Amino acid sequence: MDALTEFFGRAFGAVMAAAQVQHVQLAGPPFALYRGMPTRTVDVEAGFPVSGNFMETEGVAKGTLPEAEAFEAVHIGPYDSLEKTYGIIQEHMKAGGFTPSDTMWEYYLSDPETEPDPTKWQTRVVWPIA
Repeated sequence: MDALTEFFGRAFGAVMAAAQVQHVQLAGPPFALYRGMPTRTVDVEAGFPVSGNFMETEGVAKGTLPEAEAFEAVHIGPYDSLEKTYGIIQEHMKAGGFTPSDTMWEYYLSDPETEPDPTKWQTRVVWPIA
């Protein structure tokens, strides 16, 4: 978990570079797909939605976010407070009789380089039901 910021920088940069070389347009904000509940370690895939025919390159794989019924929320604030939003989503799931999936993803709607105030960052959280 401590290395996520560095990982995201490398992953997003690699995907943007591969898309540019292939003349493929980015079609949305960067995302991270998490498999399993993050602890000290996490299984995460990071990238961008694209429009066009993207070909895998060394270090950049092609994938698809799963189609699923999900609960969504927009978190406003720093990334280290995202667990509050996940907790609220989980409460709503349980109240509705749903079980959360062990896979979830986040869209990073704010760019920390252009919005330096973390209290204004927006992250769309998507948590499918099992």
